[in-house]
Amino acid sequence: MRRSKQRALFCLLTVVLLLKPMQLWSQSGADAKLVEAAKKEREVVWYTTTNLETSRVLADVFQKKYPYINLVFYRATVGPLINRVLLEARSGKYDWDVLSGGGEMFTPIAEKGLFAQYRSPETRMIDEDLVDKQSYWTAYTVGTFVLGFNKRLVRQQDVPKTYEGLLEPKWKGQKIAIDTSAGILHALMPAWGREKALSYFRQLAAQNPVVKESTSIIAQLLIAGEMPLAISLAHLYELNIRKGAPIDWLALEPAVVRVIPMMLGAKSRHPNGAKLFYDFLVGKEGQEIVRSFNRPTVRRDVLPDPPRLIQGYKRVTMYPELYKNLDETQKIYNEIFGLR
Repeated sequence: MRRSKQRALFCLLTVVLLLKPMQLWSQSGADAKLVEAAKKEREVVWYTTTNLETSRVLADVFQKKYPYINLVFYRATVGPLINRVLLEARSGKYDWDVLSGGGEMFTPIAEKGLFAQYRSPETRMIDEDLVDKQSYWTAYTVGTFVLGFNKRLVRQQDVPKTYEGLLEPKWKGQKIAIDTSAGILHALMPAWGREKALSYFRQLAAQNPVVKESTSIIAQLLIAGEMPLAISLAHLYELNIRKGAPIDWLALEPAVVRVIPMMLGAKSRHPNGAKLFYDFLVGKEGQEIVRSFNRPTVRRDVLPDPPRLIQGYKRVTMYPELYKNLDETQKIYNEIFGLR
């Protein structure tokens, strides 16, 4: 009896020892061969539109995790970052390894053949519509357009629950704030069909909405009580709700979800380090950092706070490739709303 117990204990210890490396593997999330190859390259260069505070924390945590790799990051807004990448390419310089930011960056850079294909093993925890089928990009955060409302100006039961609800007569006359960007129209055209989408936005324009250039400004106007309803980004509303703002929001279906992608450089000087950092950003640890800065996460095992930032409604995804013809849609949008 004693011998059988000893044998059972030995078997249990053997199983634990065998499982331990697997547990460490899942926690580190990194292929040992990739880590060794990245160690030899010694550096990774990241170009991003992510705000400076978040970028620094992501860079610091990555560098502490891999102290033998020097992570250099350059932060700029979308336009200047596109120009920098293309200008460097024209002069034969390929300094960046990883690029992340607005989806509008994708097409002008992809057309020059400057992105490498890479399917991170971390994408198994990310929904299919947030990962490029051709493996050129993966979303590392998103922006969901939703309908915000000021609770002091409108009761929750009276808030429109559909896009069509915004067309009711009671919402006419600067009662709704919308963005100057045609992104929502552009994303809904393939979902609804071109004619239905254009017809809807013409009817929305007849409601005489307030049109503002910035989603942040729109959120602030709603908080200030300038209008009862406003379409902006869910995470901006959530950030202000936590500060006590008298607002709330709901998603009109299908909600337009804008992908914020990351890509690898086709001519990267540090291809293994680039993959390691890419895996980190869309991995569990990187996504937990993204969440800590009140941005929507993309992993099913690291849900946003709150989860409704990406769950609980039908969505239409605004892929980076969709920006290719956005200029044409923007012209139509400007005509509809009388914008210059």
